[in-house]
Amino acid sequence: MWTDSHCHLDAPEFAHDVQAVMSRARAQGVACCVMPAVQTADFERLRLLAHELDNAYALGIHPLYVPQAQLEDLDTLDRALTQHQADPRLVAVGEIGLDFFVPNLCAPEMREKQEFFYHRQLALAQKHSLPVILHVRRSADRLLKGLRQCAVQGGIAHAFNGSFQQAHNFIDLGFALGFGGAISFERALQLRRLATELPMSAVVLETDAPDIPPQWLYRTQAQRALSTPPLSPTCNEPCHLPRIGAVLAQLRGLDLSEVACTSAANAARVLPQLSPLLAHHGGLTAP
Repeated sequence: MWTDSHCHLDAPEFAHDVQAVMSRARAQGVACCVMPAVQTADFERLRLLAHELDNAYALGIHPLYVPQAQLEDLDTLDRALTQHQADPRLVAVGEIGLDFFVPNLCAPEMREKQEFFYHRQLALAQKHSLPVILHVRRSADRLLKGLRQCAVQGGIAHAFNGSFQQAHNFIDLGFALGFGGAISFERALQLRRLATELPMSAVVLETDAPDIPPQWLYRTQAQRALSTPPLSPTCNEPCHLPRIGAVLAQLRGLDLSEVACTSAANAARVLPQLSPLLAHHGGLTAP
């Protein structure tokens, strides 16, 4: 059985048929999905959806939503983590982190605001004894600095695409590294090297659905425009996780079932609350 360690099933793209999306995933052997929040306004809807779909969830403020976030949102997050601390489906604080790729987030004042929200959310993860799910985009060193200043119970560096040194620094701090559809692109040489040469014990699999489509789904804007009728942007889904796992298995020369079991066990190790849920689905043997 497979575990999608990062997808956004509460996204608008899935609003009309999220049950069908999850059914397609389970038909392909995806036992469970971890669904991180992106903004406080979505917390309750996300929590209820995780229960409805028999999935796990995380609560946090995504760096792309920091520009409109207010100081009170941190209080809202703190209250939600307190209120739902006994919820077995709440597995982490996330998605939090830093994004120094998107132009409007790179201005000095916005970088400062991102750093403020990141550090405050690390402190909340520490307070509530939860791991974190990190958004890492051109920001690995700053994220690592924050983790050294405010130690948390590990977690996942989602969609990791840094250096080997940065990867090992995250691993040393108790993190697993998330790999998804991007490894299916043959020209993603550095990313494929990371996914192949890092210890398998540090690897978890994810789709980031509806984003980061694998190569077999990806269409350029020009390709979409030239199609008759024009194609809409392709929506990634958790059902594609086993095929992503097959790419990783081929790259590493491993059996497909070994990749499925090991990546699920890795996710449960760094997100301990996930372990009983995976055992319930038959995707992991409970300790």
